[in-house]
Amino acid sequence: MKKKIGFIGLGIMGKPMARNLLKAGYELVVHDIMAAPVQELTAAGARAGTSPKDVAAQSEVIITMLPNSPEVKVVVLGVNGVIEGVKSGAIVVDMSSIAPLASQEISARLAEKGTLMLDAPVSGGEPKAIDGTLAIMVGGPEPAFNEVRDILEKMGASVTLVGGIGSGNVTKLANQMIVALNIAAVSEAMVLATKAGVDPEKVYQAIRGGLAGSTVLEAKMPKILAGDFKPGFRLELHIKDLGNVLDTAHNLGVPIPLTSQVMEIMQALKMDGKAKNDHSSIVQFYENLAKVEVRR
Repeated sequence: MKKKIGFIGLGIMGKPMARNLLKAGYELVVHDIMAAPVQELTAAGARAGTSPKDVAAQSEVIITMLPNSPEVKVVVLGVNGVIEGVKSGAIVVDMSSIAPLASQEISARLAEKGTLMLDAPVSGGEPKAIDGTLAIMVGGPEPAFNEVRDILEKMGASVTLVGGIGSGNVTKLANQMIVALNIAAVSEAMVLATKAGVDPEKVYQAIRGGLAGSTVLEAKMPKILAGDFKPGFRLELHIKDLGNVLDTAHNLGVPIPLTSQVMEIMQALKMDGKAKNDHSSIVQFYENLAKVEVRR
């Protein structure tokens, strides 16, 4: 028998993820501070919960997909939060990208109520959330992971338990460092090629099958060439992730000079009004300096 699922946070990622669970036949109770996505999903067969507490009271598995650590703490631990309605034996799966220490703190509080928690951040952006092919990196106890694995596999093509609670978010931070640096490298290279008078689309075609080829190159180069910076993953969210990277690295005594530089590039773009653009807009920082645009 399929578990009853609560889903809290129906934004650019959460809404399509919840929709995929509905398509898979799960009974779903949803909640968000915005009415429109709740109405969309109730029209598709979900029930609306009046609060995180209400969602938790009706669910065996509670999934949260929220912007950052403070929001997760409020939703799970705050007044009318998940912790006030959750049943003993339920599992909370936080799929937000938050600080690893925050995951551990929230998990410890839930454990006092007899509730297990997994941190299970995702990678792939809106397109992969829509088609259910996200990469999901999970931290927490293996028995809880085994209980919800089938649910996670309805939202992701890759679901991996990487360690104890918090390790999912450590893995996501590593992912976000690599993605940010990769986009910056693509941007530098393509601005150089364009300024040298070489067609950037032909450069892309020439290098994509070699060692420089990557998932990031395949996903972001077409957007750059089209000048399409509509968000698949907003720059402001990547800034949030890199903020968590920097905090974690500093706490651990790990120097991350390249990530720090990309963070400053992103901050400059944010100050230029591009915070809600796709993170591929990193190229615009380099284009502005070189006075050239990488376009087909």
